[in-house]
Amino acid sequence: MARTKIAILGAGESGVGAAILAQKQGMEVWLSDKGKIKDKYLTMLRDANIPHEQGMHTEEKILDANEVIKSPGIPNTAPLIKKLKERGIPVISEIEFAGRYTDAKKICITGSNGKTTTTLLTYHIFKKAGLNVGLAGNVGKSFAHLVAKEKYDYYVIELSSFQLDDMYKFKADVAVLLNITPDHLDRYDYKMQNYIDSKFRVVQNQTSSDAFIYCTDDEVTANEVNKRNIPAKKYPFSITKEVDEGAYLKGDDLIININKNPFSMAVNRLSLLGRHNIYNSMAAAIAAKVVDIRKETIRESLADFQNIEHRLEMVATIHGVEFINDSKATNVNSTWYALESMTNPVVWIVGGIDKGNDYNLLKDLVKQKVKAFVCLGKDNRKIISMFSGIVPAFTEASSAAEAVMKAYKFSQQGDVVLLSPACASFDLFENYEDRGNQFKDAVRAL
Repeated sequence: MARTKIAILGAGESGVGAAILAQKQGMEVWLSDKGKIKDKYLTMLRDANIPHEQGMHTEEKILDANEVIKSPGIPNTAPLIKKLKERGIPVISEIEFAGRYTDAKKICITGSNGKTTTTLLTYHIFKKAGLNVGLAGNVGKSFAHLVAKEKYDYYVIELSSFQLDDMYKFKADVAVLLNITPDHLDRYDYKMQNYIDSKFRVVQNQTSSDAFIYCTDDEVTANEVNKRNIPAKKYPFSITKEVDEGAYLKGDDLIININKNPFSMAVNRLSLLGRHNIYNSMAAAIAAKVVDIRKETIRESLADFQNIEHRLEMVATIHGVEFINDSKATNVNSTWYALESMTNPVVWIVGGIDKGNDYNLLKDLVKQKVKAFVCLGKDNRKIISMFSGIVPAFTEASSAAEAVMKAYKFSQQGDVVLLSPACASFDLFENYEDRGNQFKDAVRAL
């Protein structure tokens, strides 16, 4: 019998993981990357003897495949993807592919903002409870790589809308949807409903024995839940109203109520600061309770969790000025959350590649909290025209070091210099990590 031919497009974490798993399943693998493959991944491919190419796509080899696994970064509008679909060759994500080869329970977390923090927090609780759990998706190793090499009972998986778009038969045992705000609309024909539909793929194929955890305070999500027939057991969370089953705030206490067995925790014991992190903590706590993790373990985990790099990360205090790295805020909503959690006057470093941002959302907060801003991007006209009337003190910078220096000059004792760009980083930096690291280096050099 002829071996199944699998072509994989993109040799990043997900592509290489998929190649290793496909090879393990006895398939004939061809991996192709139009760009340059990073040394780390080239070594992995060579060590595993996986046929690959870089700097080009050999179309006849790809079009000869029975199935194609594509990197989430490649849009469905790419000519090669269109050709594959015209020929009826299935194009799937690495998550869809890996899901076929594990019977572990899958906790899948998506949302426009907060998903990395919530994924890491959920994983932290599961680990602390002594469960045999893997961390996959947008954080840690690729899901396919873990399925190929490990044998976990649970996976906590962070999913982007791009990954969800190419998932069809995959099913989450526990689906978490944190919020939906306009993001990546350039990939969705600038139609918000297309993006909403993409996020709601996290509940596809769920049955009444599965769980769906969602923020009922998020208007877009709540309206969509009411419109859809979702068979999974629903667990809403809210900080504005009580819910029967799920999580809510009562005074200064977070209440988790699952199966009529409530427990509480003081909000001031949470390790994560800011209103958005109350939501993230609620979502992770419900996910943990759904799989019967002990209340005490959940409480301890929510209190001792260490947040991720580049997300409201305290860098240093210099002459009474706090420097905070929130480089992971690549959209307006993430920056809204960052500004909302600030209690001292802010010198704000903002800018980069605009993904169709609506800065109106930030106007009120900027008025209340920001004393000066520094634009860190190649084209800052939109930001300057939006905020210069509200905040008269502003300037532009073309490097992280220059931005830090200029922000420091605007600041005085008791102020916060906040890098929370609300934009992607590709105009001046490799990625948001590079931007955050350069910011931290510049702060330490002051």
